[in-house]
Parts: sequence; C-alpha cells; structure tokens
Amino acid sequence: MKSKKQTATDELRPEYDFDFSKAQRGRYASRLKTEGSNLVLIEPELAATFPDAASVNAALHAIVEFAQRSTELTHPATASTTKRRAA
Repeated sequence: MKSKKQTATDELRPEYDFDFSKAQRGRYASRLKTEGSNLVLIEPELAATFPDAASVNAALHAIVEFAQRSTELTHPATASTTKRRAA
C-alpha cells in the first residue's frame, strides 16, 4: 500500500511495503508465559567484558568444562572402588 506522500527519495524496496492495518499487537506474547524465554540479562559491567553472545557462550562453556573436570578429580568413579564396596 503506497502512501500519498511518497517521495522520490523513498529507498525501500516494493516487497517491504507492508500494510500495518492488519497487524496484531502482542501476537506471540502468550508463548512467553507457556514456553519461557532464553533471554538472559547481564549486568552492565559484565556487558562491557563480554561484548557479544559468542564471548558469553565461550566463557560459560569454559566454566562448565572446569566444573566437570573438578568433579571428576574430587569424586573419581573407578571400577576398583566399586569392587571394594561390593565385596
């Protein structure tokens, strides 16, 4: 739908011409209540340290890997310890 005041400087392509009169406000908002969201807000000082999602994900992966390795070191599950307990 073309507006009456469209000028020659309009740089939008014709396929981006959208009729907003048929739009629905909050159409998918109810999904957030049932399905939840994966959005996590971090504090501003952390946002300065982690400028993008890739750096946040890399740091979290490192923490998870460290936690798994430290658990394996403090609680080794070997076959010899299970045999002693069973005997």
